[in-house]
Amino acid sequence: MQKKIRGTGVAIITPFLRSGKIDYKSLANLLEHIIVNKVDFVVALGTTSEAVTLTKQEKEEVMDFIITTVKGRVPVVMGIGGNNTQAVIDTINTADFEGISAILSVAPYYNKPNQTGMFQHFSAIAQACPVDVILYNVPGRTSSNITADTVLKLSNKYSNIIAVKEASGDLNQIMDIIRNKPEGFSVLSGDDALTYPMMALGSDGVISVVANAYPAAFSAMVRLMFKKKYDDALAVHYSLVDIIDQLFADGNPAGIKAALTILGVSKNYLRLPMVPVNKMVYNNLKKLINNYETPL
Repeated sequence: MQKKIRGTGVAIITPFLRSGKIDYKSLANLLEHIIVNKVDFVVALGTTSEAVTLTKQEKEEVMDFIITTVKGRVPVVMGIGGNNTQAVIDTINTADFEGISAILSVAPYYNKPNQTGMFQHFSAIAQACPVDVILYNVPGRTSSNITADTVLKLSNKYSNIIAVKEASGDLNQIMDIIRNKPEGFSVLSGDDALTYPMMALGSDGVISVVANAYPAAFSAMVRLMFKKKYDDALAVHYSLVDIIDQLFADGNPAGIKAALTILGVSKNYLRLPMVPVNKMVYNNLKKLINNYETPL
């Protein structure tokens, strides 16, 4: 197995117009904004994209637009996951993977399967998927945890399961995966604020929310960590940590959409049940963003 996904990935938003339709002009602006600022890959149709509110047709159109706009400049990862294993496989079987490097597949939510069910769920996905698979562990959203033991079993059995996006916040679990993973398997941070400590422990990068707004600074921090320039990377980490805190203070992607509005990249529209951040969080973000100075 060779590492194919590492460094800074961006979990991109789906911009909307006031009418509720997808704002493709802003999506193009966002993609250029992050690519020219040297991120390593793009993740579409994840949590931050509000994918659960998009229709099947909208998802297909968004992916077509992203692939056409990216033009192969960076790998593109597509979110395909759910809590109905057969439905996920049906989606895989009918999807167009032209231009797609991997899928990001979230742990089954609501059902709360045990680890045997978790292993069999991802085994079925790995066997059905024609591209690589990134596991997504985010217990705070799914109420289910993919244990280190299950991640290691899956990564050793299936060569196309190439990474895990770890958002459990459990550093003991994360260290267990890092220490025992097969060569070439990537452990990616799913928490912006924990990217620095996770990389210090040996992880391989991040799938980031804040990098929608600050792709240059955040991807530079990740590259500095790879070079073991820890003091320089720490300065970037601390320069962004208050902004990161506010991005999640009133829900994701509401926070990052507010930040991108302040930066003039896109507009502050979401689809229900998500709504814009409250006035206090918006004002806090505006103050932090207006006063931000990169330490690089």
